[in-house]
Amino acid sequence: MEQVVKCLLLKNDLIVISEISEVPGELGEPDCKLTNPFRMVKQKDTDSYTFETWLDFTNQNEIMIHSDSILTLVDPSTELLSKYFDSIK
Repeated sequence: MEQVVKCLLLKNDLIVISEISEVPGELGEPDCKLTNPFRMVKQKDTDSYTFETWLDFTNQNEIMIHSDSILTLVDPSTELLSKYFDSIK
C-alpha cells in the first residue's frame, strides 16, 4: 500500500506531519491511524520547520485519533516530505 503523508492542522492549533490512514471502527471510536507522527515547529526567524516527537512519553509509532480532531489536512511541500522521510529512517 502506498504511503499517504499529510500535514494535519488539529483543532488545538497543533501541526503534525504523519503517514495517515482511515481505519473502520464503531461510532465514537478513533478512526484515523497516524504512523510516525511528528509535531511541526516553525522556526522564529525563518520560514523553515523542525520536527519534534509528537508524543514523547511513548515509544509507539502508530497513534489512533478521531477524525473530528482534525481541522484540515494538506499535502506537504516536497522539501517537508523529504525531511519527513529522512526523519523516519
